[in-house]
Order: sequence, then C-alpha cells, then structure tokens
Amino acid sequence: MMGLSQAERDAALASTPSNETESVNAEIEHQVTFTQGYWLADSACSQAMWLALMGTKPSKCNNAPQNPVEQVSWDDCQQMIAKLNQQLPGSGFSLPSEAQWEYACRAGTVTAFSYGSTITPEQVNYNGQFPIGGAEKGLYRQKTVPVKSLPPNAWGLYEMHGNVWQWSNDYYADYSGSAEIDPAGPAAGSRRVSRGGSWFNFAKSCRSASRYGSAPSRRSGLLGFRLAARAAP
Repeated sequence: MMGLSQAERDAALASTPSNETESVNAEIEHQVTFTQGYWLADSACSQAMWLALMGTKPSKCNNAPQNPVEQVSWDDCQQMIAKLNQQLPGSGFSLPSEAQWEYACRAGTVTAFSYGSTITPEQVNYNGQFPIGGAEKGLYRQKTVPVKSLPPNAWGLYEMHGNVWQWSNDYYADYSGSAEIDPAGPAAGSRRVSRGGSWFNFAKSCRSASRYGSAPSRRSGLLGFRLAARAAP
C-alpha cells in the first residue's frame, strides 16, 4: 500500500500548517503491484562517486567526499546516469520510480517511518526541533552527514529518511487512488518528484509517504539522489 493510511494522515495534518496541506492531500493511499524486481543502491550517491564519474564538485559543502552529493538537478542526474550506463552496459541504471522508492523505504512497514510512528535525530538527519508523533525535540545538525552513517532500515538501505531529498524518475501529480501495476508516474508534467526529506526539514517531511515536486532544472543543497537499476550491477 503506497501513500498515507488514515491514521498517518490525521497525524501529519495535525502537525502541518493549513497552507501546507496540499502535499498531504496528494498522498492518497492506493495499492501498487510490482511484477518485476529491481536493484536499489543502499545509499544516496556520494560526492566521491559523483567526482569519480563526472569530474566536478557541485555540492554546497564540497570538501566532504563521503557525504551525499547535492545541488544536482534531475537533468544533471540524467547526464550522470547516461555515463554510468555507457561504462556498465546492461545494468539499466535510472532513478527509481516513486513507487519503487517508497516500497524500498518502507521495507515492509506500514508506519509513518520505517523505524515506527516517529523518528529521532539518532536515526535520521532532520530538523530535530520539529518532531512528530509525540517525540521530544532533538538535535538539528544544519548540514548533511556521511552516507551510511545512520542506522539502515530493515532491508539494509541507509538514509531513506532525511539527509537529502532524493529525485525519482516520475513527474509530479496527485495520486488517483486507483490500484496500479508497475506504476511509472504521469506521462508528462512540469515537475519531478523527490522523496525522503532532508537535513533542513521537519520530521513530517521525512515520512515514507512524503513527496515534493520540483522543476527538473532545480539545484539545491537539499537535493540529491540514489540509483536504481533493472539488474544488480
């Protein structure tokens, strides 16, 4: 089941200003079926990996090779992926679909986060001054942390919540609420979906179902990505 359950929706709305309810309303719970497996990187792409392949240092804080690369647009990611597919033909690298990303993030859970109904800064890099689900206020680091430095989810995937928003392949649109098979998002649009929240965001933005739409040319110190592929490279 992709999107918000009613209980999670109520909790999210309770901690969301009235002018920010659009994103919550766009997370209608619906059934998704996958007919094929896929590979997903266990962490966001690091600055070191980006530098090795692209020869550039786009990140705002570019002296931290093990931190996730950020300030890369969706368009930039496509250029990097094209190079990677040239070097490793047959792997079929891409950005994950939004459904693939959420399935991996949840790791079999149905709660707001893969860790349960709430999170702490010891689990996730977010603005700990704005918790959710009755958690205490905590650390706000105000920057990214190295990939694989916080506890993974049950499937061994690191920083699916927080640290940097992660681009998906999909155009942004509200869910229809209908069941879907191997969804790949709308056929067209002006924005691409990013998932997971970031070091800057409140806890509510780091939920498994949380989503955001940005122009594919947008670069931000909050935006990175993780790779998907048709087969394990």
